[in-house]
Amino acid sequence: MATFLYKLGRLTYRRRHFVALIWVALLALAGIGAAAAPSAGTSSFSMPGTESQKAFDLLDERFPGSSADGATARVVFKAPSGEKMTDATNKAAVEAALEELSRGSEVASVADPYESHAVSKDGTIAYASVNYKVSSMELEVSTQDALEETAQEARSAGLTVEIGGDALTSNEASAATEIIGIAVAAVVLVITFGSLLAAGLPLLTALIGVAIGVCAITILSKPFDLSSSTPTLAMMIGLAVGIDYALFIVSRYRAELAEGRSREEAVGRAVGTAGSAVVFAGLTVVIALVGLTIVNVPMLTEMGLASSGTVVIAVLIALTLVPALLSYAGQKVKPAGEKSKLLGGGRRAKNTDAPNMGTRWASFVVRRPVAVLITCVVGLGALALPTTSLELGLGDDGTKPTSTTQRRAYDLLSDGFGPGFNGPLMVVVDAKGGSDIEGTVGSVSDEIGGLKDVAQVTPAAYNKAGDTAMFTVFPGSKPSSVTTEDLVHTIRDKGSAVAADDDARLLVTGTTAMNIDFSQTLSDALVPYLCLVVGLAFLLLILVFRSILVPLKAALGFLLSVLAALGAIVAVFQWGWLAGLLGVEETGPVMSMVPIFMVGVVFGLAMDYEVFLVTRMREAYVHGERATEAVVTGFKYSARVVAAAAVIMMAVFAGFIGASESMIKMIGFGLATAVFFDAFIVRMAIVPAVLALLGDKAWWLPQRLNRLLPNVDVEGEGLRGEHEKSADPDDEQKLVRV
Repeated sequence: MATFLYKLGRLTYRRRHFVALIWVALLALAGIGAAAAPSAGTSSFSMPGTESQKAFDLLDERFPGSSADGATARVVFKAPSGEKMTDATNKAAVEAALEELSRGSEVASVADPYESHAVSKDGTIAYASVNYKVSSMELEVSTQDALEETAQEARSAGLTVEIGGDALTSNEASAATEIIGIAVAAVVLVITFGSLLAAGLPLLTALIGVAIGVCAITILSKPFDLSSSTPTLAMMIGLAVGIDYALFIVSRYRAELAEGRSREEAVGRAVGTAGSAVVFAGLTVVIALVGLTIVNVPMLTEMGLASSGTVVIAVLIALTLVPALLSYAGQKVKPAGEKSKLLGGGRRAKNTDAPNMGTRWASFVVRRPVAVLITCVVGLGALALPTTSLELGLGDDGTKPTSTTQRRAYDLLSDGFGPGFNGPLMVVVDAKGGSDIEGTVGSVSDEIGGLKDVAQVTPAAYNKAGDTAMFTVFPGSKPSSVTTEDLVHTIRDKGSAVAADDDARLLVTGTTAMNIDFSQTLSDALVPYLCLVVGLAFLLLILVFRSILVPLKAALGFLLSVLAALGAIVAVFQWGWLAGLLGVEETGPVMSMVPIFMVGVVFGLAMDYEVFLVTRMREAYVHGERATEAVVTGFKYSARVVAAAAVIMMAVFAGFIGASESMIKMIGFGLATAVFFDAFIVRMAIVPAVLALLGDKAWWLPQRLNRLLPNVDVEGEGLRGEHEKSADPDDEQKLVRV
């Protein structure tokens, strides 16, 4: 592979105009296609195979037009001090608000609190349930604006009005975090390269790749019914790996220049060596993202496949466009150790033969591998201990900041009706095969009403055919509590047993039940997903490093860093440690999507760092250095660049910690922490310590397996002959320059 990529790098360097024209044309076509494409779809959230989804599907079939899985809003009214909601003036204000709400084109129904008995016992609080024809992801902005304007008009009448439910959920992602990440990346790259031009290349190529990827997703949104949230992960991952891959190519190019090679030869060797690492690092990321399909959640499948596409684009750009732009840059990109005129007067750094920080650190680790290894493993192990208390769930309005109307509505409902009113359960009885549906529903309702933690059971509503009924159960505990989760399972067990006696079927659904099923689905898929991703990557790394122990060490190190990051999340978001410092207002279960999301994203980045760092060690070892010397050499050339890439990623992810949404904050904190643990503790400390202890055994591979595996030559051993060929004057005359 190294030889092929070496030739590709030299070709793109010489044919720079042609290569640049191709990428500009692709960018233009993608942009034009995206501009002409129909608006992105806003597919509703679904969970195929779960009981809650089956219930929604049944309701759509038996209650046509009911919009069972449509968005909901709870408009909560509180009377002024000393007054009640039943007072004539307050009642008139509520009825005016309800009339205004019912005019919306997307509104399916509006429940009058005075008719549905939705007034608290003390008469101070009432709520109106508004059901919409479409899901929260599909609501028009004008509908959300109308809801807020109606609430504001009721406030003008003297009432306290807050809005709960999912109708006000915003799907628009702020670009502030991407801007912060790009700004930090620019600063880190300038410091790393000492040149504005060299620093700008990775940023430019990453942005081009992200633009092409996102435009392609936009074009495909309508034909494949992709939701508007699909490009979110693709943009984040595409920007991350795009900067990383270009960063490693440019860094190796400058190192080759410092060895005295010509610019074309330096590009060829950079693409042949660092480019090989880019290819395999990209493959590990693609494996992690495509593996999300086994979770069987359409939203995650879409995001994983779309993101893997942007990773492939980032790899192709690093192998072709980056060399072409280096050709355009010419003498302006300086060899390693030499700064640009703007930043350093074009002078080489003083005392370039002195060991750099990476060399000094690696030398320290290989001299004391046992102490470093024990310290790091014990430290990460201690940080991982809180994971034993991990509780998974999905956040509700009670976890949102008190500054939001959703949180204030949640608190008002809890005060007036109890915490369970924020998470009603919808029970569906399918009695198509039975004879006495009313008797069946009555028995089921009585059984459920007698369960512990059930606050209220509403009368049942029947469809026109009289074979299906649905009613609402209000738990006594808040939606995200373990008690409510246990209640859902109990209703499904005991209620189903009663219904089965009459040849009927019972299903439990609603937002709370859907969240519980979603959490369970992700929990069940986590171990198979982890085994698939780590297993395939392990086989791939055996091919890259031609070793059994190095890939094993890479996988175990990744697991250690992820567990430590999950432990930190539990300590902050579940136990409340440092919660005030990070702006966490409400503790609770860890969002169920966080672990599997972290595994996918962090695994890809961790293997990036592993491949880029260890391939340079492997290269030095194959070229004759002793095992410990190869470790130091790898750090000499790669540690600075890996550290820069990690700092950039940490800055990008840390920007999400300031978000108001608990889930976004949790993901940002988890990813930033995991990258720190993996890059600076696992890759920078545990990896050299383990390799120093293993010595030559680190690169052992059974002879039979060695003969079976193809030689991908990531270390560039085959480039020695190519260098001699490239020096042939006859060959030089054959080169066609554009």
